[in-house]
Amino acid sequence: MNENKNHVVAAAIISAGLIISVIIISLVWKSARSSDQTITVTGSAKEAIVSNLGILNGTINVTSRDQKAAYSELVKMIPIVKDYLKAEGIPEEKIEFFAIDNYPVYQLNSQGYQTQNVSHYIFNQRFKLESDDVQHIKDLSLSMSELINEGININLQSPQYLFTNIDEMKIAIQAKAAENAMQRAYKIAEATGRSLGPLRSARMGVIQITPKNSTMVSDYGYNDTSSIEKEITAVVSASFSIE
Repeated sequence: MNENKNHVVAAAIISAGLIISVIIISLVWKSARSSDQTITVTGSAKEAIVSNLGILNGTINVTSRDQKAAYSELVKMIPIVKDYLKAEGIPEEKIEFFAIDNYPVYQLNSQGYQTQNVSHYIFNQRFKLESDDVQHIKDLSLSMSELINEGININLQSPQYLFTNIDEMKIAIQAKAAENAMQRAYKIAEATGRSLGPLRSARMGVIQITPKNSTMVSDYGYNDTSSIEKEITAVVSASFSIE
């Protein structure tokens, strides 16, 4: 009788132990499963910026059959260009002239092959000017061609418009994109009856600096220098735990 009773007690203890083990394993599994659940969202931010530095590059060109004559003519043109820019309000320290470049152009024979006979010489004087008055740089890029009327053969590149505080702006815009990602994740978690946990991972996308109202995008990032008014856009992909 006592032996049967002992067997019943032992079986009850074993059964209770199994039940407790199952409960513990179930709770641990549920907790681990919950902790592994994440939500991944993409946040973005965009800000308008206005260029605060304008750069204009140009070249004075002279062509002549005589090398010395070409050089002499080019040297005479440089002060004319300097005086024009000074009259337009560009300080001398903002005007940079580079080393004179020159090269010969050879004659071609009847078959179109280059010979050893020099046809003429080309002398180039490259210059650069910059100003924080970007509109002034734009105006000069349109008006400087009038120097042709004074016998100056001048070629101008498209002006460049830069924003000099771009590094600080990139940091600020990425922070706003991360904040936007967190807000999106919070709303999604709230809508599904869950709570947003800590950040698991984040990946910054490339920065896009584009003309205002542009839809241009590049996988490697875009850095517009052709427009005065621009927009900077940042994208952040972030994963959060949900509880």
